[in-house]
Amino acid sequence: MQSGSSEGATMCLAIPGKIVEIQEKSCMRMGRIDYGGITREACLEYIPDPRIGEYVMVHVGFAISKVDAEEAARTYQYLAEMNQLEEIAAPEPPPETAP
Repeated sequence: MQSGSSEGATMCLAIPGKIVEIQEKSCMRMGRIDYGGITREACLEYIPDPRIGEYVMVHVGFAISKVDAEEAARTYQYLAEMNQLEEIAAPEPPPETAP
């Protein structure tokens, strides 16, 4: 998510989501993350011992920390107040295929 000012500066935020699936892909631990009904794939390699049902903060496709459910709810509330949730609802790009 990016929020720009009149000077063109942008800021990228991490978004909380709930781990709903964990799998191995190309020797990497990946997960399906639920962002309030919309799921996206994210890398879980930077999270120690991720478990289904836990909440993580995701930044550009990488889970970077764990958070509790209350913190996730507070973050969603702040993002909603700033009208910054529309990017989550955008269609997920198709997976890249190797030539």
